[in-house]
Amino acid sequence: MPAGFIAPCLPTKTTQLPSGGQWLNEIKHDGFRIIARKSNGRVRLYSRPGNDFTRRFPLIVEALERLRSRSCIIDGEAVACDDNGVASFDLIRHHRANDRIFLYAFDLIELNGDDLRRDPLEVRKATLASVLAKAGPGIRFNELSRAMARPSSPIPARWGSKVSCRRGRTRPTVLAARPIGSR
Repeated sequence: MPAGFIAPCLPTKTTQLPSGGQWLNEIKHDGFRIIARKSNGRVRLYSRPGNDFTRRFPLIVEALERLRSRSCIIDGEAVACDDNGVASFDLIRHHRANDRIFLYAFDLIELNGDDLRRDPLEVRKATLASVLAKAGPGIRFNELSRAMARPSSPIPARWGSKVSCRRGRTRPTVLAARPIGSR
C-alpha cells in the first residue's frame, strides 16, 4: 500500500433500509471508489485496493489542487455520467485521462492535519460542503436527504436491489443511509 493510504470501508449487503429516525440518506453513484489525498501541494487519487489513479482522472486532480486547504483526504466516487446525467460504470471503466470524470465527495477524513474520523458524520459532511463550496468542476458534494426514503421500507427496484453497510454507516447501491452520529 502507498504511504499514508487510508482504505475505504467496504460494504455488506442487506435488503432493507435501517430502521429508526437517526439516519441520513445519500446517493451512492456507480463508479470507482476513490480516496483523494492532498498534501504539501501534491494530489494523489487511490482506488479501493490502493492503486494510484492520479493520472487517470485529471479533472479531479485539478479541482483538488485548487482547494484552499493545505491538506485533505476526501472519500468519494469517481463517476462519468451518461447523456441523462446518470452515473454509468461502463463509461468510466473504459476511459483513461478523461476530463469529464469527476468526484462525488461524500466524506472528509482529514483537513489541514486534523483527523476528522472521530467527529460525527454530520459535522464532517458540513465541513466537506464548506471546503467544496468553491471547488472546480472536478468535485461535487454528494448531497444528503432525510426525505429520500422512510426507514424500514423495502428498497424500490429503481434504486437497486441491495443496501450496503460500511462501518456502521449503511448505504444502498443507489440510495444510502447512515446514522446521524456515525463516526
